[in-house]
Amino acid sequence: MPHSCAALDCTKRCTVQTRSLGITFHRFPKEAVMKKRWVKAVRRKGFSPSTASRLCSEHFNTEDFDRTGQTVRLRDGVVPSVFSFSTPPKKRRAAKTTKTSSIKQESKAAESSPPAHKPEPQPAPDLDHSYALPPSLGDMKAKLIEALERVENLEREMRNAKDRERRAKNALQVLLEDLKEKNLVNEELKQKLEL
Repeated sequence: MPHSCAALDCTKRCTVQTRSLGITFHRFPKEAVMKKRWVKAVRRKGFSPSTASRLCSEHFNTEDFDRTGQTVRLRDGVVPSVFSFSTPPKKRRAAKTTKTSSIKQESKAAESSPPAHKPEPQPAPDLDHSYALPPSLGDMKAKLIEALERVENLEREMRNAKDRERRAKNALQVLLEDLKEKNLVNEELKQKLEL
């Protein structure tokens, strides 16, 4: 299972995509004083990092890294300092809605929306692993049907290609027989045909 960033509101995970973007993941320090400083910087209530807890490189300044070796490491004494803490949203009172007000809101939304057009196909959800199963049984069934249709299409194309090849060979054979009957085949061509 890939590591996730322990920072508040950070959704980065250690995957092939994040690594290709140059994002690295770093363990919390073992030294108690430094670990406390990191936990304080993260600002998560009741958070106690485990040995599997990580912070991604997005929470450190560029000068905090030692990139001289093959592995990207943090310099000694570095504390994460790049965070975007969002303030909790204020609770709103739920507006009372009636049947007529909800219909009116829907009609306003329909008027303001652009004219309907054919939606573009959405890309498949980005799965962490190529062997991961789709989230629902319906998605899995659709994927299987799509794969079976693709196999049928490829088999049909292969049969058509073999038929074209067979017809071309027959046509060439007929043409050669015709040339031999008319004595239009010279010695050089006969030798090439024998090969």
